[in-house]
Amino acid sequence: MSQHRLPSLVCSTVLAGAMWLAGPAARAADPFNLDTLTATEAAADLCAGKYRSETLVSAVLARAKAMGPELNAFITLDEAGAVKAARAFDQKQHRGVCEPLGGVPIAIKDNIEVEGLPSTAGTPALKSYVPAKDAPVAAKLRGAGAIIIGKTNMHELAFGISGYNAAYKTGADYGVRNAYDPTRIAGGSSSGNGAALGARIVAIAVGTDTGGSVRIPCALNGCAALRPTVGRYAQAGIAPISHTRDTAGPMAANVADLALLDRVIAGGGALGPADLKAVRVGVVAATLANLDDDTKAAFAAVRSKLESAGVAVLDVEMQNLAELNGKVSFPVAIYEANDDMVAYLKRGPKITIADLVKAIASPDVKGTYDGLVLPRKLPGPDNSVVDGKPAYDAAIRTERPKLQALYRDTFAKNRLDAIIFPTVPKLAIASNPDSSSLQNFLLFIQNTDPGSNAGVPGLQIPVALGASSKLPIGLEFDGPAGSDRRLIAIGLALEKLFGRLPPPPKSI
Repeated sequence: MSQHRLPSLVCSTVLAGAMWLAGPAARAADPFNLDTLTATEAAADLCAGKYRSETLVSAVLARAKAMGPELNAFITLDEAGAVKAARAFDQKQHRGVCEPLGGVPIAIKDNIEVEGLPSTAGTPALKSYVPAKDAPVAAKLRGAGAIIIGKTNMHELAFGISGYNAAYKTGADYGVRNAYDPTRIAGGSSSGNGAALGARIVAIAVGTDTGGSVRIPCALNGCAALRPTVGRYAQAGIAPISHTRDTAGPMAANVADLALLDRVIAGGGALGPADLKAVRVGVVAATLANLDDDTKAAFAAVRSKLESAGVAVLDVEMQNLAELNGKVSFPVAIYEANDDMVAYLKRGPKITIADLVKAIASPDVKGTYDGLVLPRKLPGPDNSVVDGKPAYDAAIRTERPKLQALYRDTFAKNRLDAIIFPTVPKLAIASNPDSSSLQNFLLFIQNTDPGSNAGVPGLQIPVALGASSKLPIGLEFDGPAGSDRRLIAIGLALEKLFGRLPPPPKSI
């Protein structure tokens, strides 16, 4: 399958970028507007023959090449393969019957295997690894007619929240950049997906989430994301961190597109919006810690708007949530990262974990693997490290079941559909090596991590641009295990309430 590696595009994209950003006067008018087009709309339009998939895919590729270098959004663009697949769709006689994603372009995070395309997981040692078949999740998307345009950049090995990857860049600076302000982080670890969605390059993407990695980038870039209940999506063919915590997750322009992606991957019929007057949500005080002014004001406005729409919003307690989560989070992720990666490398790339770690480019990720993952250690008191096995065993046998019980009891006792909170407590911060600090990591996963460890689903939706910053702010709904479709139905109703954020300025 033909590939176009972005490091060679820096010169060739100048003309394409200038023509795209110049608008309709510089090119033939497209029969769609990428700033507003959703995947649901595109699938219906293409099936009805309103325009050709090749026209849409070509426009998406042009925008990817125009914006991609500064955003560092893609590691690989498959121009030839995407156009070939689009032409194949166009040549079919559809007669109004098409695949659910027929002819629609999609981006895939570069730790999810796609046949014939490099699957780097954002790290140098895997830059030449080209899998022979699709991961099950990617196969479902292709089977539904989606056109994979390329593989997106990410926080190296998915171990971070900033997307500041020192291994891959297409512009002058490192780090996947925020669609609304390229001096700031895109979030991680599904960073390129968030940037590409926010910049309206694509309307749908699929990433992975261990502690917030689809939700954080969408919160910072103004898109929607679902972390499904653990086990809902197949995990084969995906470079891992933790089999207990990892899951693939859809990311999209809006909740309707999330619903479409979830139906393709997990099955189920079409969903309609929930009746908001029958929805009950809880607010836990601990999730409102460390908020900046824009986020605090936005959440207060969201709560008021929900209550005005008839949603029952209750203040609820989850005693010792942070303490209990701390006994699960690092012990599970750090300890399982060794064995799970060894098994993945043995099955696919055929290299050792030592060789993988030796080539890691990002200092934060290198330090994590050298100091903790390889020796199976955990941070201890006074900057020490301790044996990780006892803490891991306790987490799996005792602490994680306690955390799951806390969630179950909270939902049941208060008859809640979900717990709501600001997805991240802060706006996107400056993109530089310091953005990957442990302090920032812990801050940005403050609200997304506990539900991840409990294995419950979480839905992120964009709700506002900051009053002073004009940067996206997200709201998350964590629901009971298995309530994915109920969360999506609530999200469909809330999307009508909050609307879609305006696209970012095209100054980039």
